[in-house]
Amino acid sequence: MALILSILLFVFLTSILYLLGMRFWLSPQNVVDRVMGEARSSEASHPSLAFRDALQKLGEMVPSSPADLSVIEKRLYAAGFRTPAALKTFLGIKAVSTLGLPVLTWLVCSQAGVSSDNRLILAVMAAGLGFMAPGEILQHMIKARRKRIQKALPNALDLLVVCVESGLGLDQAIMQVSRELQTGYPDLSSELAITNLEMRHGTRRADALRNLGERTGVEDVKKLVGTLVQADRFGTSIGQTLRTHSEFMRLTARQRAEEKAAKVGIKLVFPIFFCILPSLFVVTVGPVVVTIFTKLIPMMTAE
Repeated sequence: MALILSILLFVFLTSILYLLGMRFWLSPQNVVDRVMGEARSSEASHPSLAFRDALQKLGEMVPSSPADLSVIEKRLYAAGFRTPAALKTFLGIKAVSTLGLPVLTWLVCSQAGVSSDNRLILAVMAAGLGFMAPGEILQHMIKARRKRIQKALPNALDLLVVCVESGLGLDQAIMQVSRELQTGYPDLSSELAITNLEMRHGTRRADALRNLGERTGVEDVKKLVGTLVQADRFGTSIGQTLRTHSEFMRLTARQRAEEKAAKVGIKLVFPIFFCILPSLFVVTVGPVVVTIFTKLIPMMTAE
């Protein structure tokens, strides 16, 4: 009896695991749909996709000059948003934040019992904040991406040196480095992949490298691009040029770290003065003050 129960339990659990695997892991119907080119209705009706489409449609209705659109598109490109709908989505987000934040502020102030004049002032301030916030967030994302690229550049240079000195050309070395950095440093990997694609599609190597420097906006990348362009123009050794520039970048990074370390003492003055010294003052002088008020002053008044 125990053996039969064990077999039935094993068959039951195996069937459940098989059905779950076919449903959530293998998903053969998804494969068939992709092969046949059939769009699934559940994916088309996903809330996130519907919200994205609504933002894009709203962004199309936002009036903007071509010059402003060009500037915004360049900033989106620098932040890593390179899809065709990125500009429309950004304009839609900006419109929603500009119109929605004042309404939300008005409702919250109404519930809190704020006067109508103050509500109007707060709503106008919220509208200005909603108009400026997407641009500031985008600028922060650009700076963060440039910092990530700058942090990844020394490792990419070392890999370029290894690839070039092992016999690969510069084009093949860039392609190989972009593959190796795909997991650890995806931002720099995508930039190198775009540069490699430009060179494969007929763009001159010097122009493709200059485009790399313009896209990233990182000064160290621009210096590297200038060095590579000069080495390619005058026919000097690419491997030796990369090695020399890698050592220069390591030295520059060390100097930047030393500079930041030297500034720590000055930056700690205000936190120490406003946070640590009051605590030390309370701990050291507090008992004396309490003793004075509890013992010395009553003795003086008694006399």
